[in-house]
Amino acid sequence: MGNLINSVPALIIIGAVGIPIVVYLLLGLGERIASVLPARLGRGVRPWLWFFGPLVLIVLILLYPLVATIAYSFLDADASRAVGLGNFAWAFEGTMLGVIGNNLVWLVVFPLVTLVLALVAAILFDRIRYERVAITLIVLPTAISFTAGSVIWTQLYSYQPSGSTQIGTFNALITLIPDVKPVPWLQTPVINNLALILIAVWLSTGVATLILSAAVKNVAGELIEAARLDGSGEWRIFWSIVLPSIMPAVLVVLTTQIIAALKVFDIVYVMTNGNYGTDVIANRMYGELFSENDLGRASAIAVILLVAALPIVFLNVIQFRAESRS
Repeated sequence: MGNLINSVPALIIIGAVGIPIVVYLLLGLGERIASVLPARLGRGVRPWLWFFGPLVLIVLILLYPLVATIAYSFLDADASRAVGLGNFAWAFEGTMLGVIGNNLVWLVVFPLVTLVLALVAAILFDRIRYERVAITLIVLPTAISFTAGSVIWTQLYSYQPSGSTQIGTFNALITLIPDVKPVPWLQTPVINNLALILIAVWLSTGVATLILSAAVKNVAGELIEAARLDGSGEWRIFWSIVLPSIMPAVLVVLTTQIIAALKVFDIVYVMTNGNYGTDVIANRMYGELFSENDLGRASAIAVILLVAALPIVFLNVIQFRAESRS
């Protein structure tokens, strides 16, 4: 197991440098061979030559790691003996139940809050003169990585004991109110999970707003005008015309945010490292692999994440095909 972890930098170098070089050499050699073949035979070989390269990459980069991860999930910590479903049984008992519960909170709160805020922003921005400025402001946080955003919010959530000078923005503001004590945002159960989710919402709302804003602009203006002439109010127009028309975009936003909630890692790792009851599945997987040196349990968690994400992906594919037919 230690050899596996120690070889990670070497694997990264091989993947980033070695694979592109090998693909280039294979394609270059293949093109040379195709060029010396008879013209008709060369035209028949060339498509298969270009198809073979991506196929090999898919096998090496996607299929092999997937099959290996599934196989490791049935083995013990150092992959020396089989443990059957023991790793999966562990994943649904003890402290892992709290970890799964935290992920369920992320799955519900994060996508819904992001969707609602983005939808409100898209609708309101479509009606103001300075839409581009407003869109730009709300999209700006997306230029920041989740890791950098977490570092920024660490300063905002900073906590000092009552009576000390508060250097955290939020605590500095609330302690201006008489008799209000500073809040340990990242150490208080429930509050800390919601505080972490707020960071993800701040970083994700911009892209969601762009998607929904584009969809809102494609709503048929004739239908809206006809509804207004019939005496329909803005709420009725929204629920009966606008929302059904932009539902594919809403599903795209929900899908992306749900998948992001399933595999959230960097915010939790940077802010709390899973302490104070904030651990999530992806962070626990990282800890099991690199801290506990347990390849079997880490692989089992990875398989569970994959199985949880597949239904969402399939629903998105079905929705995309339905749109293509219509």
